[in-house]
Amino acid sequence: MLAPQRLSHLSPRKRLALALLAGAVGALGQAPVGFWPATVLSLALVWGLGRATPGWRWAGLIGLAAGTGYFAASLFWIVEPFFVDAARDGWMAPFALVFLALGMGLFWGAALAMTRAAGGGAAAFIAAFVLVEAVRTYALTGFPWAQVGHALVSSPLLYWASWTGSLGLTALIAMAAAGLWHLLSRRVWRGLAIMALPAVFYVAAGPLAPDTAPREGAPVIRLVQPNAPQHEKWDPANIRIFFERQISFTAAPSEGPAPALIVWPETAVPWPLDDARPALDAITRAAGDTPVVLGLQRLDGVRYYNSLIRLDAGGAVTAVYDKHHLVPFGEYVPFGNFLENLGIYGLAANEGHGYSAGPGPQVIDLGALGQALPLICYEGVFPQDVGGYDERPDLLLLITNDAWFGQVSGPYQHLAQARLRSAEQGLPMIRVANTGVSAMIDAGGQVRAHLPLGEAGWIDAPLPPALPVTPYARTGDTPVILISLILLAFSWLRCHGGLRVAPRN
Repeated sequence: MLAPQRLSHLSPRKRLALALLAGAVGALGQAPVGFWPATVLSLALVWGLGRATPGWRWAGLIGLAAGTGYFAASLFWIVEPFFVDAARDGWMAPFALVFLALGMGLFWGAALAMTRAAGGGAAAFIAAFVLVEAVRTYALTGFPWAQVGHALVSSPLLYWASWTGSLGLTALIAMAAAGLWHLLSRRVWRGLAIMALPAVFYVAAGPLAPDTAPREGAPVIRLVQPNAPQHEKWDPANIRIFFERQISFTAAPSEGPAPALIVWPETAVPWPLDDARPALDAITRAAGDTPVVLGLQRLDGVRYYNSLIRLDAGGAVTAVYDKHHLVPFGEYVPFGNFLENLGIYGLAANEGHGYSAGPGPQVIDLGALGQALPLICYEGVFPQDVGGYDERPDLLLLITNDAWFGQVSGPYQHLAQARLRSAEQGLPMIRVANTGVSAMIDAGGQVRAHLPLGEAGWIDAPLPPALPVTPYARTGDTPVILISLILLAFSWLRCHGGLRVAPRN
């Protein structure tokens, strides 16, 4: 008996349970496991379940169940921030995971419903999944975390992100899943035809990928990782300990060429910029003739900003960047002053609305190193933020505090997305995280040097070169989205009689 017939004989309840399980298995493609075949198998089974249902509404329920399982397994780290201050926020943790998984699951539900409404074919399935991932990326404030295409970050197919972006990687996963389902259904030639393009891309990725290794004599960057656990980071008894730890790492003698730049992580200095002059002077003395980039908070009137600054060798602040893409309910809360009266705060904020948003993407001058696009934490997951510059930078500079994400999957998923952004833009990235993983990432998205998660230390790493402007940097997601819209429309018209296909004799 063929696989589709087996699924059609299952009761509705069993189909939903199988979809939930299949979605959870698909999460094995996300970091730190990175087993992309599990994601392909998961989507193949989900598509098969959707095809075996009696209509688009049931297909949508199948997608909702599968998506809920996928996002619950992928994003279980979301409970970690609520236990930093468990007495205040711990009660919200299970609600956050359940509602986030269900909310994200609605996108998979929409994808399966659209697929079935458009005839249930492979083209509709691939296009629908690309389109819902695009909506997740851009709608409202966006939340593109755990896209199915992210499963390919640790594979040679990461190279193709320089052409198609993360949505193109999602399309490749969906293609492979559709082809696999046809193979399981004994439609061998159709399955092989659908899987041909992902297979060709996979084989070609190695020979086509450019050399992105650091060149001899490349400038050296020092990455400073203090490893301050979030529940201790702002404790008055520990503030000085973590600060002095970073000072000692900054002043440590080099084992090779002297660093051209020293980078500290997000909110590495615990005092607001206006009150931080003694700390900045201490940093300048420790750094000697080397400029330093670091994160701190900045107060402007009654507004707080999550900021990045550059200190030159004389201790002057020569650049200031304010984070503009804030974490909803983390760094700010809509109607925050009202919700504060109910005891609900942003997790990273101490009062009311929390942080204010900066004006938007901008580049900063790093002297001999060139122009850098600064990114703070969450901004690194958005392709539109990383590609939102007016003048192409020479490198990406991301500082973050991944202590919020725990020690299991969150920090590794955040790192994977940083690698994806570098591959998309063809730019190296300096990534410095409070608790790790701090890394030097080349323009192909490969990690060239790193400090492990949960360790305090520093590392000197040569800066890899930038590549020429990538096709994706020129076009963004527009081509992939347009092709997907055309495929879905074609499938719909063919299914509903708007497009007649001549029968074969």
